Amino acid sequence: MKTARLFSTLCLILIPILILTACGSPSAQPLAAQPESPIAESGCAQPSPKMEVISKELNMFTWSEYIPDEIISCFEEVYGVTVNHDTFSSQSELLAKLERGASGYDVVQPSDDIVQLMVEKDLFAEFNKSQLPVMSNFNPAFLNPAFDPDNKYSLPYQGGSTGIVYNSETIKTPPTSYADLWNAEYAGRIIAVDDSRTMITLTLLSLGYDANSTDPAQLSEAKTKLKELTANIRIFDSDSPKTALIGGEADLGVIWSTEAFTTVVEKPAFQYVYPKEGVIVWQDNYSIMKDAPHADAAYAWLNYLNQADVFWMVMRDHSGSNPNAAAVEYAKANQPDVYAAYMKSNISNVPGEAVQNGHWLKALTPENASIFDQLWTEVK
Repeated sequence: MKTARLFSTLCLILIPILILTACGSPSAQPLAAQPESPIAESGCAQPSPKMEVISKELNMFTWSEYIPDEIISCFEEVYGVTVNHDTFSSQSELLAKLERGASGYDVVQPSDDIVQLMVEKDLFAEFNKSQLPVMSNFNPAFLNPAFDPDNKYSLPYQGGSTGIVYNSETIKTPPTSYADLWNAEYAGRIIAVDDSRTMITLTLLSLGYDANSTDPAQLSEAKTKLKELTANIRIFDSDSPKTALIGGEADLGVIWSTEAFTTVVEKPAFQYVYPKEGVIVWQDNYSIMKDAPHADAAYAWLNYLNQADVFWMVMRDHSGSNPNAAAVEYAKANQPDVYAAYMKSNISNVPGEAVQNGHWLKALTPENASIFDQLWTEVK
């Protein structure tokens, strides 16, 4: 059973809009509508404030298809910096590359459980908060998380969940749980993220076990059951699972909520399901590497990205639960269609019951991470 403290944490992190309107204190004051920064002839918002940057490059390593192209191109234009952007499609890929050392990256995009692990390995730089004036834009509900007290090493990017999306026009029996994914009706019709932790965890949950179990007997049972699920899975794809759903190659998906949001917008027949076992929840973040060769550009990137008149584009394209309260207010005043879509979605605005029943993933020890990866390799 979850403790009251865990419920409070989930509520604070996953539903910022509900916090501002329902869960928040009566004395909380809404942010004023955010003004637009001066716009360059190209249409790019100007940095506010403009950071001093000597570096001519920025090396980033982030989740694939997760940053609007306009933001990167505008950052390059306004700062005269070339962004070298590598991507990963799973946490294990990020972890493996960073653990090898000498990555040359300045900025990386770890999820909550990986932040804690990387801090323990002394791979992330502690922030110089004087170089982050944009901190005032964040909803306090997303700050000071358990995995990084006082945000010494990470800034929130988006929160979300990993649930199930299905085509209501082609699926006769809608899924209501992770366990339903094994339904023979779904044979060859599912697209699933190619992520060992996610797929093993949802299998553990379908068996009634703890989401963070590393018990050898339970993992063995999960391995057998997960092998059975592969008959129903048509495609494994963490890069762009929405593509197969929108294109009609798959009728169901086990995907990140940010991908699900785009799927539903593009093809309204799709519905998002919060599984009865409790949905897997997460928060993606930004961190600066301890050996970052272009730290000045890294700070400039974090500030520019999180300007209200820039971050609204993340809301538009990847509407997870948004930690940037200033961007929400900016969209409300200047991008009403984006704001309306965000507010009415049960994906970006997570239902209270789903929050209460959600599961956070804890960092795995290196030994257990290897066990999970090996299990996944054998299953696939």
